[in-house]
Amino acid sequence: MDIIKIKRALISVLDKIGVVELAQVLRSYGVEILSTGGTARHLAAAGIPLRNIDEFTGHPEILDGRVKTLHPRVHAALLARRDLESHMQQCRELNIELIDMVVVNLYPFEKTVAREGVTLQEAVEQIDIGGPAMLRSSAKNFQSVAVVTSPEQYEDVIDQLKEYHGGLDLKLRFELAQAVFERTYKYDWAISNYLKEIKIG
Repeated sequence: MDIIKIKRALISVLDKIGVVELAQVLRSYGVEILSTGGTARHLAAAGIPLRNIDEFTGHPEILDGRVKTLHPRVHAALLARRDLESHMQQCRELNIELIDMVVVNLYPFEKTVAREGVTLQEAVEQIDIGGPAMLRSSAKNFQSVAVVTSPEQYEDVIDQLKEYHGGLDLKLRFELAQAVFERTYKYDWAISNYLKEIKIG
């Protein structure tokens, strides 16, 4: 089965459907919630205790939110191999707290460029950087980290959390990781396709 217990989860979503229920289930198993911006406000308004990402990283969000999760503490927390003592030792030395789950969905680039009259600048601002980076880091380390990209996955995740008392098995984590690369492939394809149609100069 290779079940991992979720102890800390980072939640940062544009689509808020079902995220409060997921966070409530996580909290019922003692999971610490990290969050960003609008997601943090949404969860806090629902009474869910959390830590803001800037408290976790020790660095404020900057550049109008363009840089908030692009930080070594976040990506080390996701990429560290739990089965390698050298990784665990470095995390202890650097006081890096591990993250066991990421719940992220991406800026709505496809919806933005489908609007009539959208400008290039509007489109560019919807190119997500930190989201895909976190998804890919988490998916690469699926043996230790669960990664959730869509509200459509919440039911399966919640069912397993309840079945395994706050844990998720390897099969589900692997399936979730596969979904990441399908999502980021389609996302990058949409961006590339759009930019090919833009004439500059």
